[in-house]
Amino acid sequence: MSLFDDDFYSTKVSKRAARESRKENYAFPYRSGGRKWSNVRIAFVSSFTSAVAATLLFGVVFGVGSGVDGGGGAIATAGEVQAVDPLERPIQASAKVRPAVVSIINQQMFSLGIGGDSEEALPDDAEEKGTLREAGVGSGVIISKKDGKAIIVTNYHVIDQAQAVKVVLMNGETRDASVVGMDQITDLAVLEIDAKGIDVVAEIGDSSALRPAEYIIAIGNPLGLGESVTTGSVSKIKQIVPVSLNQDGVYDWEQEVIQIDASINQGNSGGPLIDLNGRVVGINSMKIADLGVEGIGFAIPINLAMPIVESLIKLGHVPRPYLGVYTMDLEQYWEQQGFEDAFGSTGEGGALPDAEGNASGEDAEAVVPEGGEPLKLPDEIYDGVIVLEAAGPAKDAGLLFNDVIVKLDRQSIGSTMELRKYLYSQKKIGDEIEISYYRDGELKVAHFELGEKEDVE
Repeated sequence: MSLFDDDFYSTKVSKRAARESRKENYAFPYRSGGRKWSNVRIAFVSSFTSAVAATLLFGVVFGVGSGVDGGGGAIATAGEVQAVDPLERPIQASAKVRPAVVSIINQQMFSLGIGGDSEEALPDDAEEKGTLREAGVGSGVIISKKDGKAIIVTNYHVIDQAQAVKVVLMNGETRDASVVGMDQITDLAVLEIDAKGIDVVAEIGDSSALRPAEYIIAIGNPLGLGESVTTGSVSKIKQIVPVSLNQDGVYDWEQEVIQIDASINQGNSGGPLIDLNGRVVGINSMKIADLGVEGIGFAIPINLAMPIVESLIKLGHVPRPYLGVYTMDLEQYWEQQGFEDAFGSTGEGGALPDAEGNASGEDAEAVVPEGGEPLKLPDEIYDGVIVLEAAGPAKDAGLLFNDVIVKLDRQSIGSTMELRKYLYSQKKIGDEIEISYYRDGELKVAHFELGEKEDVE
């Protein structure tokens, strides 16, 4: 008796039985009238079956052959990966975000000027009554809804000095907006409006994932002409741009931005920069408009913007370490001295452009007295910042007008921009700082604790 019940393995089976057994094994199991299938037919059926199975599997994975509308376009379905025409991706991405993009109107109080044929803006504390009028336009993007309010991100300069802010939705409806918080340093601001009827909020993306030459889309309200879309590519994922916070021509801050070639004009500021997935990767902020310069736009990376936005939502401001000095670059002083030597006066009644160096970002109208004593400094000192006014911690530590700061924590400081960058990137509120400065030609050192500016408006 064999160890195996199967005759194929039996050493006692006859040759004829073995041949018959092999024929039965190759025969198609479902046959009519005992008819056998040839090897060619079996191979054909197997290939056909495999092809059908592969086609069905491809359709399940890539959505081909299902979820198609009457016009032949793919309809997005949860859990499916859609095969999208590359030319359709920008259209779908912008359509996803556009309902969350708004136009912003900066309104200020105006009064008739001399002669009654012109208007001039009135300050907030003016006793004279005026009329609210549009002073500027910009864009914004709705990023969230909470407690019946829709949260909008825009630029600081879009709503700067506004006495009232209006928001125009994509459907043309105008709503009153209130300012949640604003930050001049990063050129960001947060508004809120009634969320009734607002169904779409923008999805936040990842700006660190951007690559040079990647396709991007800018949405906004250029020149006040209404919502529009421009396309382009990423020229540089990280560009450092000098900024004059007081718009006085003196660069006193550096902004990290995404450089793009999509058209950005006045009014686009505050609108979203999105990728082909319809996610916000930046906030459009600036455009270089100079002779011979075209197609260069900038956006604040969303990864840098969101921590600021969250702070504005939570606190209404961005807490930063406060040194307490209003400053002017020593370089400006030397330039002024050269101007006086040539013409005998400053030409401006002794007034110099201010370049404040405190943490609050407030303007300071500092004036160097005309005919005052020149600074006493060693011959080798050409860089530093002159203290025009000391307040808070710096005043408590004894710093005075005309002191020249040259080092913070033994690190050389040559300008207000460098002073700010060191404070905001290297120090925190409550940290101790060492300041090296010259007074009447003598080097002095002061130690004190950095505070926080209480008046942030």
